[in-house]
Amino acid sequence: MKAGDEIPPLTIPVTRTLIVAGAIASRDYQDVHHDAELARRKGSPDIFMNILTTNGLVGRYITDHFGPTAVLKKVAIRLGAPNYPGDTMVLTGTIEDVDGDTVTVRVIGANGIGNHVTGTVTVSQGSAR
Repeated sequence: MKAGDEIPPLTIPVTRTLIVAGAIASRDYQDVHHDAELARRKGSPDIFMNILTTNGLVGRYITDHFGPTAVLKKVAIRLGAPNYPGDTMVLTGTIEDVDGDTVTVRVIGANGIGNHVTGTVTVSQGSAR
């Protein structure tokens, strides 16, 4: 593995259930993450995914690729286009740096309207115990 290598994409259907379950699991009870009518009153066309759910999906993407001994050392993400129900987010990653067993990956999560999430994840590949 070297800088510039790409890791396989992960396609995630953005369902209403995923959005609401992620908000509940992260104790984010803001109405824009579970009540479509209130979200519309606030100017959004529908409910949308919260950053904590996105962060978890980015972490899953990286640990699924690097395996059960992977340890996330740093996750630095920024949200862009909202993830609305009925869309699909495709996570892609490019290796930016490899230093021993530590790898930094540039991650992009794109949906039908643009980049939902961009950032970097630093992961230690660890070793089996």
